[in-house]
This record gives sequence, C-alpha cells and structure tokens, in this order.
Amino acid sequence: MPTYKDVAIVVRTHKLGETDRIVTMLTRGRGKVRAVAKGVRRTKSRFGARLEPGMVVELQCYEGRSLDTVTQAEMIASYGDHISRDYPAFTAATAMLETADRLSEEHEPVVQQFNLLAGGLAALAGRTHPTDLVLDSYLLRAVSIAGWAPTFVNCAGCGAIGPHRAFNLAAGGAVCRSCRTPGSSAPDPRTFELLAALLSGDWEQAERSDERARREADGLVAAYLQWHLERGVRSLRLVDHPVYVEPLPPAVGVALS
Repeated sequence: MPTYKDVAIVVRTHKLGETDRIVTMLTRGRGKVRAVAKGVRRTKSRFGARLEPGMVVELQCYEGRSLDTVTQAEMIASYGDHISRDYPAFTAATAMLETADRLSEEHEPVVQQFNLLAGGLAALAGRTHPTDLVLDSYLLRAVSIAGWAPTFVNCAGCGAIGPHRAFNLAAGGAVCRSCRTPGSSAPDPRTFELLAALLSGDWEQAERSDERARREADGLVAAYLQWHLERGVRSLRLVDHPVYVEPLPPAVGVALS
C-alpha cells in the first residue's frame, strides 16, 4: 500500500481494542484524515504522547481501505502540553479542535483551516492574547473560510454602508433598518467594533474592549457558528471565560495574527 508524509494537528482520538487508538487529524496537504495508531496505549509506545489532541506532528502513514495507519510521528509543536496547564485555554482549545473537525471533510485539503488552527493553538499556548478573544477570533475566521463570512459594519442584506445597530443570524451579521426582521438583536456598538476587530485581526482594538462587549460578543459568535453548523458545538458549553489579565510571555509557536 502507498505511504505518505504530512504535517498534522491531532483533533481527537478514541480507543480501538485493547492497545490502539483511532486518531483524527487535520493535515496540511490531505485535509482531515482518520488513522489507526497501533499500540499507542501501551506504556512503552514509541509515539503515544505525540498523538494527543492539540499536538502538531510530522507523520508518516500508509493508506488503507477505510482507515490509514500511522507508522511514524515526530513532534513539531506540543501545544497540547502547554495549553493543558491552563483550564480556560484548555476549554478554548477543545472548542477550536471540535470546530475544525466539524468544518473539515475527509481527504479534502483545507490549508487555510490548517494554518488558522495552528495559529490559534500557538496563540493559546503562548498567552499572546486573552484566551476568550483568541477563541472568538478563531471561530469567526473559521466560519469565514468555510464560506459564511459575517459582516459587522455594512448591511449583510442590502450592503448599505454602516455601522448599523441590528444583528441577524440568518442574514449574516449587521443589518440596516430596512433589512431588519423580527428576531434580530441590537448589540452595543462597542460589541460590533470588537467583532469587526476580531475578524480582521486588529488585536490592539480588540484588547481595548471591556468585559461587557466581550461577553456579548461571545454569545453572538457562538450563535452564529451554531446557526451555520445546524447543531451545537458541545465543547462551547464548557468554555471558561476569564476576566482579562495581562498575558504571559509567549511559550511556543507564532500568534494568531
């Protein structure tokens, strides 16, 4: 059977038999891949710890009919190890990994999603920005890459120049008075400013936001994501939203920019 090498982010795992695991990974070149990692649950496994959620690895696999098989895995970045030491970062990373899994199809290359996830995990591990902002920025950009880019300034319905005061999930973001329909919400203008900053990567603007705007933005981002996925991202219910504190020095990788 043909073998291949690729760089991958481990998205999730589950047990198979007594000693094996099925590992779901988002790869740079092949999109989402599911592969069997044989013997990784043994204490003497050569690469068991490298195939945990949040790890970035260079792997070698050989192709199978339904599942590939991992034959080698070399560590590139242990984001999972750094992130797991901080509970808010851990819950945010779990939501990001689940979202990446949901937005990706098997064997369909999604380089932008791969790069975005890698940058988001690096930002969480390096404490380069507040955890809640990193998560919301990642979610907004992930759904945008998937084809559902929201607008937080001009009207999503008719394109009228904003800013506007109403927000509508079905329309795709901010809406003017003419396009506003029943069920639209009216976020604080500062929340719209924060959402626009998170989508564009304006971290200076985003980090000037207050807690009220961040809380409201959290709810709108989660609602927007779940509207387009048509069912909830379970991990979002576990996300811990800390009050903003000064970030620690970077640990590894590069920040989401």
